[in-house]
Amino acid sequence: MAKTTGGRSKSTEQISEEALRRHIRAKGADYLQDPNITSVGIGLKNGSGPICLQFTVGTKGDSAIESLGSRRIPEAIEVEGQMVPTDVLQRAYRPSFEIVAEEQLDLRRQRIDPIRPGVSIAHTAETAGTLGLIVFDRATGAPCVLSNWHVLNGNVGKIGDTIVQPGPYDDNNITLNVAGTLLRSHLGAAGDCALSKVQQRGYDRSVFALDVVPARMARVALGDKVIKSGRTTAVTRGVVRRIDVMAKINYGIPAGEQAIGCFEIGPDPQDVPADGEISKGGDSGSAWLIFDKGKATDIFAGLHFAGETDGTSDEHALACYPASIQKKLDFVLKPPPTASSIVQIEGVVARRGYDVGFLGAAVPEPGLSAAQKRDAVNFEQGQTIPYTHFSVCLSAKRRMARYVAWNIDGSRLVALPRRGFSIDPRIDAKYQFGDALYVENRVDRGHIARRADVCWGPVPEAEQANRDSFYFTNIAPQHERFNQSSRKGLWGELENLVFDQADLKDLKLSVIGGPVFGTEDIEYRDALIPRSFWKMIAYLGNDDRLRGAAFILSQEKLLNDLESLDLDPFRIYQVSLAELARKTELNFDLLSGADVISRPELVTRPVGPESLVDTTKAVTEIRSERDIRL
Repeated sequence: MAKTTGGRSKSTEQISEEALRRHIRAKGADYLQDPNITSVGIGLKNGSGPICLQFTVGTKGDSAIESLGSRRIPEAIEVEGQMVPTDVLQRAYRPSFEIVAEEQLDLRRQRIDPIRPGVSIAHTAETAGTLGLIVFDRATGAPCVLSNWHVLNGNVGKIGDTIVQPGPYDDNNITLNVAGTLLRSHLGAAGDCALSKVQQRGYDRSVFALDVVPARMARVALGDKVIKSGRTTAVTRGVVRRIDVMAKINYGIPAGEQAIGCFEIGPDPQDVPADGEISKGGDSGSAWLIFDKGKATDIFAGLHFAGETDGTSDEHALACYPASIQKKLDFVLKPPPTASSIVQIEGVVARRGYDVGFLGAAVPEPGLSAAQKRDAVNFEQGQTIPYTHFSVCLSAKRRMARYVAWNIDGSRLVALPRRGFSIDPRIDAKYQFGDALYVENRVDRGHIARRADVCWGPVPEAEQANRDSFYFTNIAPQHERFNQSSRKGLWGELENLVFDQADLKDLKLSVIGGPVFGTEDIEYRDALIPRSFWKMIAYLGNDDRLRGAAFILSQEKLLNDLESLDLDPFRIYQVSLAELARKTELNFDLLSGADVISRPELVTRPVGPESLVDTTKAVTEIRSERDIRL
């Protein structure tokens, strides 16, 4: 058993950190029973002296010690037969979830999809903390959020509760912001930690603003440099100055005071923030990474959970050890090799995708070239991704749909409210653009398959189709004037026009559409913004003959400057399928017999009497609905 003394009678030169760790593990909780002691750990005396047992206390001074019923900490403590000096600092701790005064809203505090480390997240009953890492459940391989107990669980939480991103303090739209459910949590000597299973969102494992994917874990040593990316203070750097600390933290009722194993971080003197703060309220859950050779590494060093209380001049932060929280939460940093590559999404009906025979006559999807097949993101055994009433052929290189094919049953349409946009969790997020592409500009998230088109059938099925239509796989960047319903643009009304004016046998359409990928598309925020879009609408006439009308919409003159877009009107053209194939490099040969442009005998609704369209041409500009041939 360790003994205490008021003097130093034995050398400390040979004492090892491991011996001190054993001592703290054995005696740390006992030390924290003292009402004035707030933590004990391994540090350097006076910051640069010999290795020591470093205590922090709430108050210094004989009168304070006496009033608290505390005992004076001796100058040295015997550990395994050797005298170890002590150091005493005045300091108290609190969890880092208290929110500071409102600052300018940034992407970290907004809803993002895919979710990624470094952004706001919390239990629905909490305020806002930080998403630390995307990790994986060891048993199932399911992607999970790693953060703190007091961020994802808290005093009122329970397993299975909803987790939202951003946290309610940043956006209280709980329904829209669902990001998962609480899977596991722990609050105790091993740490302040919790896991939430990712749901209804995609995920990006790279840390916000650091752009590294943590793949290894470290046990830090004194003097190690670290860096973190948090909700409130963003990117800050620090130096490990105490290790193997047991800190006493008050978590409120009912959790109360808890002794948490951790290490302490002070500011890096080579990179001190302007306000001196390396962490503030809302940074709880941030992952500290090893900082080496001027940049963040992929080495996970600790999970931030607490900082100094108000009025404390000594800036510092506390972090849990990765290995300790890993044992409690049973996660791994990389997807297990046995994990399924296909994540399932819930549904009331099977997602069978586009139905080629929906009209009673085959309307096949366009053929792909060899290069396009290589570029298509495969799903199970196919080159298209099935959804409710539509399918997506996704370009890996462009990170957006090459085309979407969908079916419309006009007799069973259901009007439903808009949903929130999200990454399809079945598809790797690296193949999808999320919200970041559309922030603070006049570029809209444009549906390729209109949500109103796919919302048909029994209400639960229509609701599923509505949700599916908001996956980013069905979204392409478009000028805000394209599809906003208040604009009543002709492009968005083409399907309705066919229903109203074509000679239909049934109120059914099959539609295929997408962007025209061009070599001169504008590069913007890591994306190539398409200058044009196309759409082919197929229907069965009362004579049982299949017909197809193809259109191209050009936004070429709208994309001169994406921050302040030119407002020249966009243009719509009706084109032959041969011209559409030339523009898109897709193969429409199987539909050539249904083309109303190349086969004028199929036209049942000719152009209006006042139209100036030259019907002998394969490409004609559409200025009003009277110019359209159906």
